[in-house]
Amino acid sequence: MDFLPINLRLRDQPVVLVGAGVVGARKARFLLGAGAQLTVIAPEQDAQFRSLAEEHKLLWHAREYADGDLATAIMVIAATPDRKVNESVHREATMRGIPVNVVDSPDLCSFIFPAIVDRSPLTVAISSSGASPVLARSVRSRIEAMLPAATADIARFAKLHRHRIRETGESENDRRRIWEQIINGPIAQLILSNRWQAAEQALAELLDNHRAATVGEVYLIGAGPGDPELMTFKALRLLQRADVVLHDRLVNPDIVAMARRDADKLYVGKRRSEHSVPQERINELLVELALEGKQVARLKGGDPFVFGRGGEEIELLAKKNIPFQVVPGITAGNAAACYAGIPLTHRDYAQSVRFVTGHTKDGELHHRWNEFLSETETLVFYMGLVGLPIICAQLIAHGRPGDTPVALIERATSPRQRLLSGTLESIESLVESAKPKAPTLIIVGKVVLLADRLRWYGSG
Repeated sequence: MDFLPINLRLRDQPVVLVGAGVVGARKARFLLGAGAQLTVIAPEQDAQFRSLAEEHKLLWHAREYADGDLATAIMVIAATPDRKVNESVHREATMRGIPVNVVDSPDLCSFIFPAIVDRSPLTVAISSSGASPVLARSVRSRIEAMLPAATADIARFAKLHRHRIRETGESENDRRRIWEQIINGPIAQLILSNRWQAAEQALAELLDNHRAATVGEVYLIGAGPGDPELMTFKALRLLQRADVVLHDRLVNPDIVAMARRDADKLYVGKRRSEHSVPQERINELLVELALEGKQVARLKGGDPFVFGRGGEEIELLAKKNIPFQVVPGITAGNAAACYAGIPLTHRDYAQSVRFVTGHTKDGELHHRWNEFLSETETLVFYMGLVGLPIICAQLIAHGRPGDTPVALIERATSPRQRLLSGTLESIESLVESAKPKAPTLIIVGKVVLLADRLRWYGSG
């Protein structure tokens, strides 16, 4: 971060604004809206500013800025068209240790104004660190559309009852769950409908009936193939509700970072020949954490039920009567094919697709290879990079032509995605020279030929 986003209490605090043009008027509205005691220094004022001055109490000095004008200020904004004046304001503010903003001069700013969505007491600030104010305003517009004006009423309701919920005597985690039920449940909908009395009654019933949960819940979440934008809304919502997050090696760190800042993050990833946490221990850990009353997010790459051992993990939860939810994710086979421009089925090439594990056990792959011979079926091998020589040799030995197209997609959906194309006979030599790394997905079939025309991602 180039700038740390913080909220400042400016009510009744002395702030100086140098300049009274159109831009200065916009800054003045922000400052007066926050309750600042505003002093304006400028020889002339814009028409908008005159109107603003009539509406609010502010101190006006109809003259040029002079050294010493910032002696009592806690914040200063320079909004003049004169670079030399702005530099003088910056110099005095810096000498006095006062935060300073010089409009349209990021190099002279110790703080900047964000684009703001105001649903007071809820406010959302968006900043591009001065790189692109237009982008910040565009993002603000999207957030504005997401937050009804009545969102402010929910914030006021929360502020009104904050002390009441603190006095319930519940633990911090249980109080947070009460708030989640208020914000995400029927009470918020009553407030948005302007039914405050009904919302008050619903809150009283919630607090009367609430009992601290003795058992938590586990969310088995498919994090998708890597790109955070491919996560589902439900996956993100449950992830942000969790007290503890257990994540695999293949989960993008940017996705883990979407969890609550105060949530515990536990890495339980596994590599070939490096099982840092045995699967049995992961299963037990989910049970232990849930029995402590915690909400547990189990983040798994791709889809938890497609070569993700998700079924094994929830079997023990079901046996122990621990509540759980399973959130599907986009499996790597689908995602890699889409991002490489390879349709897994196509009317002219493939009428079916088969997902197969390529993970070797004791150096072997135990498949019914004679079932993989149809030229109108696409084969997708997961975790098959090490087993690639076996896959190619077995398919050829059982009757697949050596010129059958093959694609390897390395780090699918990430900026480092790479596509290697060849045939069953040639792909091994390509791998030896290109040296792809896991995770790499293997696709076998005529649909691979379409990648040259349909590839859209990462092709330059």
